[in-house]
Amino acid sequence: MGEQNHISKRKFAWADKWIKMTGERARIDAKVNNTYIVYEKNGKLVKEYPDGDIVPLKNNGES
Repeated sequence: MGEQNHISKRKFAWADKWIKMTGERARIDAKVNNTYIVYEKNGKLVKEYPDGDIVPLKNNGES
């Protein structure tokens, strides 16, 4: 069983890299277009602006 888990992790290791690259690309696009990205941080949704400011979203989805 341990061998099977090891194979699964190696098989999908590319996904971690792809996810990281997608997030980096989103930050670049936000900077170019002078907008923000939204993601989950510590269990809450936040907006991250091109200048590095990170603000929490309020319950209704707006900040």
